[in-house]
Amino acid sequence: MPALSPKKTRVLVGLSGGVDSSVAALLLLERGYDVSGAMMAVYDGPPGPAGASACYDRAEAEDIGAAASLCRDLGIPFRVFDLSARYKKIVLDYFRSSYLAGQTPNPCVRCNQRLKFGLLPALAAQAGMSHAYFATGHYARVEFSQKYTRPVLRRGLDESRDQSYFLYRLSHAQLARSLFPLGEMRKAEVRDLARKRGLPMHDKADSQDFFAGDYTELLGVAPRPGPIVDQQGHVLGEHSGFWRFTPGQRRGLGLAAPAPLYVLKTDAKRNAVVVGGREDGLIRSCRIEKTRLNVPEALDEAGLCARLRSSQKPTPVRARQEAGGHAHVEFIEPQGGVAAGQSLVFCLDDLIVGGGIIRENFS
Repeated sequence: MPALSPKKTRVLVGLSGGVDSSVAALLLLERGYDVSGAMMAVYDGPPGPAGASACYDRAEAEDIGAAASLCRDLGIPFRVFDLSARYKKIVLDYFRSSYLAGQTPNPCVRCNQRLKFGLLPALAAQAGMSHAYFATGHYARVEFSQKYTRPVLRRGLDESRDQSYFLYRLSHAQLARSLFPLGEMRKAEVRDLARKRGLPMHDKADSQDFFAGDYTELLGVAPRPGPIVDQQGHVLGEHSGFWRFTPGQRRGLGLAAPAPLYVLKTDAKRNAVVVGGREDGLIRSCRIEKTRLNVPEALDEAGLCARLRSSQKPTPVRARQEAGGHAHVEFIEPQGGVAAGQSLVFCLDDLIVGGGIIRENFS
């Protein structure tokens, strides 16, 4: 946290109606910041009963109500910004086109960079909610590094809740204005604090990152039966849509086999899902594109690791930058589940170096 100036430092908190962002707002207020709250309204889908809360979900109206109630109780300004049209263009259209091209997208990464930490605070400032910092309930940390002479992103203290993977595309300017009050806390501490302070969402279930339902609802496509084949092209079964599968997936294949089968790749052109044994899906290296490297010099340091998904433990890698915003990544130990379209995020201990989008694999 930056030191307070003689006047209260203004902080805008991106709220979701959940316990994490609520506690973030509470902590900032208790520490003397001049706090206001803002929330994105993004859901424009069909009405219906609310399910498990997620970023794009029928429960959005309830979440907005919870955030508004919190701000009334805390005595801070609150405003909702309708970003549904931009969300559709920036997140949902990207999500659909990626899946239907046989790739595995990262909607949360895209939303954080361009909407939550981009458009939302910009619109709030234009609406008169001026602020020096933008804060969220993410489990991550940001600090100014003397070694690298710039703001850097670090993993949250609670490894089981760390969300730095989803924030790796934030720019230096975005990091310099970001606060993560929960970065040094564990989830149990957050819930306990919410309960002690009487926040009604202290026992609210954790929300899904993006969407709580069947992704087919978002894709808007009819079932498209096709073959599940082995590497030799032998048909082993049938699927109802290749977009339901991603490399490394084991469950949901509906196949009986003497040994476990895993998805090796999806073939959008042939409408096929290719499966094989675990060893068949191991990848030795890959190429990433659209790299965002906040600490590019760290690519050459010993101990460089990468994560292929947020829940994965870091795996040692070697990397080299290439022309056109690409990088070649070699896994010290071959990895499974390396999916085109997914983000690969570099880290050095708890430092988030940057990352990029997986473009192609080399076995």
